[in-house]
Amino acid sequence: MKMEDSVGRLVGGVSDLVDRPLFQITGTHISMATLISIGVVLLTTIVLARLFARGFGRLLRRRGKADEGEIRALVAVLRYAIWLTGGAIAFSTAGLNLNALFAAGAVFAVAVGFALQNVMQNFVAGVILLVERAIKPGDVLEVEGQIVKVVRMGVRTTVARTLDDEDLIVPNGTLAQSTVKNFTLRDAEFRLRMRVGVAYSSDMDHVLKVLSEAAAAVPWRLLQQEPRVILLEFSSSSVNWEVSVWIDDPWRVRSRRSDLQLAVWRALKGADITIAFPQLDVHFDPPTPVGNQLPGGEEGVSR
Repeated sequence: MKMEDSVGRLVGGVSDLVDRPLFQITGTHISMATLISIGVVLLTTIVLARLFARGFGRLLRRRGKADEGEIRALVAVLRYAIWLTGGAIAFSTAGLNLNALFAAGAVFAVAVGFALQNVMQNFVAGVILLVERAIKPGDVLEVEGQIVKVVRMGVRTTVARTLDDEDLIVPNGTLAQSTVKNFTLRDAEFRLRMRVGVAYSSDMDHVLKVLSEAAAAVPWRLLQQEPRVILLEFSSSSVNWEVSVWIDDPWRVRSRRSDLQLAVWRALKGADITIAFPQLDVHFDPPTPVGNQLPGGEEGVSR
């Protein structure tokens, strides 16, 4: 009996210690048992978030429908959602009034909200981009007047590479809220253009024929799209033409434009057509006689 009484007193003492209020939050007493229950729920949430995120990532990789950057971003979104849900369940299980807690921390939340406004904006934009899939890794874009290729998409930022092999870290808010030209959204076909000016003394019908043949002879152009040669304008020093062909890789636009310009140069030189350059004609008037010369060789007097 004495042993049983001792065990009972020990259990009762531990129970009283665990249930004894330690502090109070929004009218709810927080005890050791409350902290233990919150810790258990949060620990379970972390474990479940890791397991679900790992399984979701494996499923996406197995299907092969998303890039590694997209997979990481989607896994991160899933992990954040599980953490948020687990945290809400933990506080609700402990008996905390979340509404009162949020109301108590409203001022702090507003301050943090202003500080993290751009971060949250980019986060939401990243989720929208991943859901809509209007921009994907490997796409060639024109962002703020610069051609870039998307390398990796994250939840907050997107890593892109320029034509000069420079890496750009672009906030997702820029991609979601500004006008972005996606050259590979539906297909990889891209219209390549170049301009050239010829002298006014040239035979324009012959120029049209030579430019059309030069564009058609380019080996890397798309055969299903016919080249286009148009007369743009009569400028001050030349008659300007535009030659355009279609290619299947917008990322090689600079090298392909160089090849096209060389082909046009050789064609015009071979046809003896002058490529015009800016010219300026200067006319000198006859020299003005010195003095006031009168008829008969008499010199007048100026007043």
